[in-house]
Amino acid sequence: MKQTKQLTAIIEREGDGYVSLCPELDIASQGSTIEEARDNLVEALELFFETAAAAEIQERLHTEVFVTRLEVSVG
Repeated sequence: MKQTKQLTAIIEREGDGYVSLCPELDIASQGSTIEEARDNLVEALELFFETAAAAEIQERLHTEVFVTRLEVSVG
């Protein structure tokens, strides 16, 4: 039976497409739409979990990730 894991996806526009990032594992992907970038990130993450050794997963996995917005002075 397969397990599931909740991870964070940050998706931002880059040029004509989108880049998706999972900060817990520092794995990224891209796509021409938000949905494609998300789906490609899911595929990249699943492939990582299928092929990575348990020690590599443990070493790379950040269990606490905080996403927030900041206000900074410019100019």
